[in-house]
Amino acid sequence: MMKARRRTRPATEVDESDYQALAEFRFALRRFLAFSEEAARAAGLTPQQHQALLAIRGYPTRDRVTVSELAERLMIRHHSAVELIDRLSRAGLIVRAGDPADRRRVQIALTAKAQRKLKGLAAAHLEELRRLGSALPGLLERLGMT
Repeated sequence: MMKARRRTRPATEVDESDYQALAEFRFALRRFLAFSEEAARAAGLTPQQHQALLAIRGYPTRDRVTVSELAERLMIRHHSAVELIDRLSRAGLIVRAGDPADRRRVQIALTAKAQRKLKGLAAAHLEELRRLGSALPGLLERLGMT
């Protein structure tokens, strides 16, 4: 592994070590994403379903989201979020409820079944991050990010 260095030149100047560090960083991220996708499938979910459940459960300050909030978190269009929510509902993973503050909006919350699946996946992901995560600080330092 190359020695860490602080960036002292303009960000527009890119050298060989930058390309290597970027490639390693991308590889580490991709390894984690590949793990995540496989873990989701092993739990009987698609990767997108897992991401949706995690986005709902991990939403700041509350345990339910609107369709628009879910679409934003998943970086998908509103109608795509509606289709995903329909599939999650049919699988018994989410429930819809009217928003008491605005009857035009629908809130989505996880079912107990989804909570169980997500808990197992979260534990597995945290363990994988512990394994992979030791390399990330060094990569960020090589890129001059720390």
